Amino acid sequence: MEPLLVVNQPHAHRSADNIYPFDASGIAKRFRHAAIFGALNALEPGETMAFFNDHDPLPLLRQIEQFFGEKVRYEYVSRAPEGVRIDFHVV
Repeated sequence: MEPLLVVNQPHAHRSADNIYPFDASGIAKRFRHAAIFGALNALEPGETMAFFNDHDPLPLLRQIEQFFGEKVRYEYVSRAPEGVRIDFHVV
């Protein structure tokens, strides 16, 4: 078996509108915050993560504010019994 060659290159899979959906409700709870932080770290300035969750993630929002500071801003798009939509903008 040949070794795996890993090359760091700019990400080629870009969205035309710079908005990337992220449905946290399908991720196991023990991995959820790590997956969200990983997704936010993958975004570049000017990109947005359209986040959906089955509940209002208030503790997560505090963690994001502490970790990212002014680099990530968020706005609620909708709050409903079936879930919450928040847009995270990387500046």
